[in-house]
Amino acid sequence: MSVHFEERSGVVPCKTPWGSWYQTMEEVFIEVHVPPGTSAKEVKCRLGSRDIELQVRGKEVFKGRLFDTTVSDEATWTLEDKCLIRIILMKTNREAGNCWSSLLEGEYCANAWVQDQMQRKLTLERFQRENPGFDFSGAEISGNFAGGGPDFSSLQK
Repeated sequence: MSVHFEERSGVVPCKTPWGSWYQTMEEVFIEVHVPPGTSAKEVKCRLGSRDIELQVRGKEVFKGRLFDTTVSDEATWTLEDKCLIRIILMKTNREAGNCWSSLLEGEYCANAWVQDQMQRKLTLERFQRENPGFDFSGAEISGNFAGGGPDFSSLQK
């Protein structure tokens, strides 16, 4: 069984006061550290196609409009080991050029270096999908990678 590209190449997390978030071409992952012993009954999580809200033990962790749209009925959250909440959002636009620069509009923004690394990773992920016989997990990319990288679709094979 082959391993997904992002699992072999690692992730580029954007650190936040409550944990971190990271992305692939298809999904946005959010990891929230909560007080040890937190139960699922103490978690209120609302996942919309354009907005999100998370409260733990009656305190708001974050709330706002997402950077871009998601498929709300495919979003999930789990509480792991009573200390970590994992939220998975499915992007509506699943192109390599759709690299979120922040989790919420104007909040939890990736700094320039993290944004650059995220975009490089999504471009490599796109190359892997277009060329399944090659392993791009350890590759370095330079040059035109912003916006999903160069378009080779018009080249003859």
